[in-house]
Amino acid sequence: MATNEKDKQKNSNKPKKRIKILISGPFAAGKTQFIKTISEIEPLTTEKQTTAGKEKSVKSHTTVAMDFGKITIDDEHELYLFGTPGQSRFDFMWDILGKGALGIIILVDSTNPETFHEARQIINYFESRYPVPMVIGANKQDLPNAWPPEMIKAALNLDTEDIPVVPVVATDKESVKKALLTLLEQIYKEFG
Repeated sequence: MATNEKDKQKNSNKPKKRIKILISGPFAAGKTQFIKTISEIEPLTTEKQTTAGKEKSVKSHTTVAMDFGKITIDDEHELYLFGTPGQSRFDFMWDILGKGALGIIILVDSTNPETFHEARQIINYFESRYPVPMVIGANKQDLPNAWPPEMIKAALNLDTEDIPVVPVVATDKESVKKALLTLLEQIYKEFG
């Protein structure tokens, strides 16, 4: 057996380093779809039928506990994606899911400025509890009434370059991949 093959076999027996990423944001921002689009496994979802009036008119199902997906980066690293519920009545899950996260993507529905205030509250919540790199995903950029990322950055009062705002289309694998790579770059800068 060649040395290179021995190294590969040795690495395949070694447990992979798991990088926990949190995907959060307001109700209907696209968190579940984001994970479904990129996960190499069938995502675990805890969606239930929406019962509340306003939410029910927006979408038929909502996450009540979490979404989970996985991506293998290389022989040594895996990304574990944990999606939080977007409705505030399930926000107790945010702390449970946030423990051990190395980075956070906050998705914002670029077509719905009514949710920007709530998105800012979610950003504040995670900034105060988890000092880890964060990226804002300006989702639904494929729709004609989507606000551009720079306008969303201003609307969210993000006056720092430490939190990039990137365009996202949660149904497009390349777009989701770019958002995750932006976060991984931030994580690498922070933790090396």
